[in-house]
Amino acid sequence: MDLGLKDKLVFITGGSKGIGLACAKAFLAEGARVVIASRSQANVDAALAELPGATGFAVDFVDAEAAAAAIDRIERESGGIDVLVNSAGAAKRVTVDELTPAAWHAALDAKFFAYIHAIDPTVKRMAARGHGVIVNVIGSGGKVASPTHLAGGAANAALMLATAGLGNAYARAGVRVVGVNPGLTETGRVQEGMRSTAKLAGVSVEEALKRSVAAIPMGRLAQPEEIANAVVFLASTKASYVTAVTLGMDGANSPTVM
Repeated sequence: MDLGLKDKLVFITGGSKGIGLACAKAFLAEGARVVIASRSQANVDAALAELPGATGFAVDFVDAEAAAAAIDRIERESGGIDVLVNSAGAAKRVTVDELTPAAWHAALDAKFFAYIHAIDPTVKRMAARGHGVIVNVIGSGGKVASPTHLAGGAANAALMLATAGLGNAYARAGVRVVGVNPGLTETGRVQEGMRSTAKLAGVSVEEALKRSVAAIPMGRLAQPEEIANAVVFLASTKASYVTAVTLGMDGANSPTVM
């Protein structure tokens, strides 16, 4: 199936690891030109060794000026961005007792504003050109409140609203904005995310993960490649009438009506 992505310029924030890296590989397989970014140049370099033909550099998207400069650099060096995939940033999971105003701010910076800082300059340029797609990899914590993920979940919920609102606002300009909500996914962040869950339940991280997986109706974690497949489809011409929505991908763990 031709997804219409050949030679399209795809920029992936958080493209050096996990879901972002899987997305980079999937877009390259479709013949797209791929640029990745991460906060760590070492991580970018390691990822590029697995991504023949891709380019990338280090940037912290929590910094709005650095984010804008990164978009300028890409468009100056490679041309207009056709697809932006946001997969950078993850809010630290903490128990309710550990929440402070600083923790709430940190969660919004790490997830919400890191995405917004990439979206804002990009969506306006896409609109001026009359085409473009933005896919936000968000997280199912924005739909179901968890006592160990309230700050991060609030950031995810805000991103879902921003995705819907921007998708609506820019539809007439030929720009689509969509989201994907992965549940637990087999990445390096799983163990880290389980620490607060384990602490709250008074069990080991391994036991907390085992219980979490057992609660998933599909009986397993998602693979990064499965999330990437959905991202690539949503970015493709085959999804040309899909915008302002967020797709749930949590193995039926949160069976809710959209």
